Amino acid sequence: MAIIAPFKGITYNSDLNQDIAHLVTPPYDVINKKEQKEYYLSHPYNMIRLILGKKEDNDTDRNNTYTRAAAYFDKWQAEGILTKDAEPCIYLTSLTYDPGEGMPLRTRWGIIALVRIEDAESGVILPHEKTFSAHKDNRLSLTEACSAQFSQIFALYEDNKKTLHSCRAACNNDPKIKFEFHDGTKHRMWVIRDKDLIRQITLHMKDKTLFIADGHHRYETSRNYRNLMRTRYGSSSSSERSYEYVTMYLSDMDDAGLTILPSHRLIKEVPDFRISPFMEKIRSWFDINTYGEESSGSTLFNSGLKHHLQEKADTKTRIAFYSNGSDKYHIFTLKTGIEKEMGEDLHPALKKLDVMILSRLILQKALGLNNQDLNNENLFKYESSLSNAISNVKGGKYQMAFLLNPTKIEHVKEIARNSLVMPRKSTYFFPKILDGLVLNKLDPNETIQNP
Repeated sequence: MAIIAPFKGITYNSDLNQDIAHLVTPPYDVINKKEQKEYYLSHPYNMIRLILGKKEDNDTDRNNTYTRAAAYFDKWQAEGILTKDAEPCIYLTSLTYDPGEGMPLRTRWGIIALVRIEDAESGVILPHEKTFSAHKDNRLSLTEACSAQFSQIFALYEDNKKTLHSCRAACNNDPKIKFEFHDGTKHRMWVIRDKDLIRQITLHMKDKTLFIADGHHRYETSRNYRNLMRTRYGSSSSSERSYEYVTMYLSDMDDAGLTILPSHRLIKEVPDFRISPFMEKIRSWFDINTYGEESSGSTLFNSGLKHHLQEKADTKTRIAFYSNGSDKYHIFTLKTGIEKEMGEDLHPALKKLDVMILSRLILQKALGLNNQDLNNENLFKYESSLSNAISNVKGGKYQMAFLLNPTKIEHVKEIARNSLVMPRKSTYFFPKILDGLVLNKLDPNETIQNP
């Protein structure tokens, strides 16, 4: 069962009347170099200094991005830029955004709370994607230096009783935080202090399984940090010390505001690639249709591609292919009964995934890429925008693109429940949770009180 608890969150001091839109950022792993610089310039108290500090040529073991983050964190607390709640709370958030394609605005609701960290075999908190050690090492160094959690892990749960509705009804007053971010998303956050409501929430969540939607590396980092702290301060698995918990953003997976975007694959270069033999191999597994009456990269070209990609996608796997120098795109539709060609080592649930079909049949069998290639971040780029993917290939930055439909939420559930993992970047839950709404200080001597 999932054990959640309130906590004394650290937030930007609202009495200072600063526009919080200039203080918060997206998660570190979606911020590029240009954006990092822009966040630095946007405000001297911007979260970028904590989550993704600049590297300096003269960095040492004692003076580096992690130690500077810790210094900023301590300084901002001492100066009252960041303030800590006096009593443990749960935080209710709403995020209103444009899902695109002419659809009406959506609002996703969630709560931010502590969640007790589980061992992998417990079956309580379920991942669905692979992780890589470099990202976990980076986040562990930051957590160790700052003794804090600056980002929430995004997790989903199934909720027939609609716990979030009870929270929303109780929080009909003005939110503590309200702002519009530069990407047009609108954010609000209320602080739940009512002990009876907090108890109701925590009791209701005890029968839940949590599915990690975003933040797999951060969750595994929190477990690694917990294990490290256990060796220093206590090894009892029943301990309620602060390092046994991690902050999570929890949302109902049937929430009307939940959106999953596709994660298209762009490839920098496949040596000796030739289109004709490649297409001949593809015909073994897919029916191929070729389109491209409009100029490649134009609005009509992109809208036509999207239409053909999504057509009958509820019942068939369809993958679009576009290569540099071409004015046409190709739609690959998986033939019936081909799943067996993906290998006997795969669970049936994995064989349903478009990303796995792409990986096994196209990337590995047709293009000859190996596992090392598939994990090479210099070779692959992951892009949720179809138009950006096409323009990157058309402009010559990448040799080819494979365009996908979004992974279905029912497939995410099935993969997690079977203790399986998808290929990396199989899902893109949109929008991301911003860093800087609530921070959590990790005091190894603090005991978390469960209501």
